[in-house]
Amino acid sequence: MSSLKTQPKSILGAVAAMLLFTGISAAQITGVLATPKLEWIKPSLIGLPPARTSAAMVYDLAMGATLLYGGNTYGTLYGDTWAFSKANGWTQLTPAVSPPPLQGASLAYDPTTETIVLFGGGLFHIGENGSLSNQTWTWDGVTWTQQFPPVSPPARGWGASNGMVFDSHLGKVVMFGGGTLTGNLNDTWEWDGKSKTWTQQFPAHSPSTRTAILAYDETTSEVMFFGGNAPGVAYSDTWTYDGVDWVQQQPATVPQARTDNGLAFDPVLKAVVLFGGLAGSCEDCGQGRLNDTWLWGGRNWTEVQTRASPQAASGLSFTYDGTTRGMLLFGGWVTDFSFTNSTWLFKLL
Repeated sequence: MSSLKTQPKSILGAVAAMLLFTGISAAQITGVLATPKLEWIKPSLIGLPPARTSAAMVYDLAMGATLLYGGNTYGTLYGDTWAFSKANGWTQLTPAVSPPPLQGASLAYDPTTETIVLFGGGLFHIGENGSLSNQTWTWDGVTWTQQFPPVSPPARGWGASNGMVFDSHLGKVVMFGGGTLTGNLNDTWEWDGKSKTWTQQFPAHSPSTRTAILAYDETTSEVMFFGGNAPGVAYSDTWTYDGVDWVQQQPATVPQARTDNGLAFDPVLKAVVLFGGLAGSCEDCGQGRLNDTWLWGGRNWTEVQTRASPQAASGLSFTYDGTTRGMLLFGGWVTDFSFTNSTWLFKLL
């Protein structure tokens, strides 16, 4: 992988150029970016899904809606399927077949098959002992179908959505790490939707074992993530995967260490958006939650200041929603013992 990259064209570059033209130095635009046109807004909705954390959510291009599955609270494990769109808001779907109730599963939309693939997740709710799944399911816009690949990754789960993402350069879904009942993983797997097979990859370098939320940066054609956690520690490092190897990046500006955050690529902004998360590694141990918003422009992190912001949360569901042309945030863990079903959009106004 070449160490030289062309800075991607994005709203970050456009804003930086404008500020430089007006006499503001590059050093002054490296830290906090005040962008009035980028805002969080809370749409007025009825019929929302019940409050929860660790629900899997991703935009389904073929269906023209965002799909949400599962999640949990103290005492409740969900196995429901919901769709969100600008025209209809939240709608509960009633597929003929569904995966078992799960929390901490991951979803990724596969445009090569126009399906969503689901993997892993916990078969238990918060405060309950149980097991993890290594099942693979696909969603075709109407119902769920369990797949039976000849080889499957070990069972695992994540604290937020999603631990895997479609890599358009590879034409496959990439999955990294995740949590087990005895520790964390740092393996890399690829799902080929056409052949319906999982294949483990063995890059020369890998991040340390952890649960981490993945995004695909379309401007650099790389999978990336920030932070994540292992028992007793939250990380603040940035890693990218080019389909061959993992590389730790060295940005000049670094967000606070966190896990169970929101992370997804926004094709309108041409940047990866990071929101919130847990400033620690234990969700019910009195550790702080965050509500800051950052953009990854391919080389560096830039914080965005907005007039309004969602409540600090972790274990949230976060994805780009094509119907609103913005980042969709749902739910999350807002205190050690409470959850939300708030829905927010982060977008250009």
